[in-house]
Amino acid sequence: MRAVIFDMDGVLTDSEPLICAAATVMFRERGVEVRPEDFHPFVGTGENRYLGGVAEKYGMPLDIVEAKARTYELYLAMVPARLEPFPGAVELVRKCQAAGMACAVASSADRIKIVANLNKIGLPPATWQAIVTAEDVERRKPDPAVFLLAAQRLGVQPSQCTVVEDAVNGIAAAKAAGMRCIAVASTFPASHLVQADLIRPSISAVTLEDLG
Repeated sequence: MRAVIFDMDGVLTDSEPLICAAATVMFRERGVEVRPEDFHPFVGTGENRYLGGVAEKYGMPLDIVEAKARTYELYLAMVPARLEPFPGAVELVRKCQAAGMACAVASSADRIKIVANLNKIGLPPATWQAIVTAEDVERRKPDPAVFLLAAQRLGVQPSQCTVVEDAVNGIAAAKAAGMRCIAVASTFPASHLVQADLIRPSISAVTLEDLG
C-alpha cells in the first residue's frame, strides 16, 4: 500500500456527538424535537443528507442551505472547547507519513467543518497530501467518488490505498472504490462493520502493519 485515506468524523475526531447536538438544537429551533438515533442511518453521508434525511422522517420541509448554515454555526461554537482528537489518531497519521505513505482526508463533510476540525486537533490542512470534501464531488458516501478523487489527487491507484473508516456508508464507499478498508468501532459496534477487511476497536489499536 502506498497511501492511507482517513475519514474525519468518528475516525480522527470525536465530532459525531457535537454535530448531532448542533443539529438537534437546529431542529428544536424550528419546532421539531428529534432524537440522536434519528441521525444514525445518515452518519457519513454528509450534512445535506444528515439533516435532510431526519427532516424527511418527520415530514418537515427544510431549507437545507439555511439549516446547514445554522447547524455549522452551532457546531463551530462548540469546537474550541469540546472537540478533541481520538487518542492515537494524530500519532498514527504522523507514523504513516514518516513511513513514506501519502495521507489524505476524504470526508462527506463540507470544507468549513473539515478545516475547523483539523486545525483544532493539530493536523491542519497543510499536513495532508490531499483533502477531499463534500464540495469536491457530486455524490456522497456510500458512493465511492470521494475516495476515488483522493486517490487521483495522491497520484496512486485505488488498489494501492487503505481507507480508515468508522461508518457503514463509508465502508461501502471504500469497497466500491476497490480499496482496502480498516474499520474502527468508535461510532458503530463491530457487528455493523463486517464489510470492512479488518476491524479494530479504536484508531489507537490500528498499526502500520494493519495499513500496509
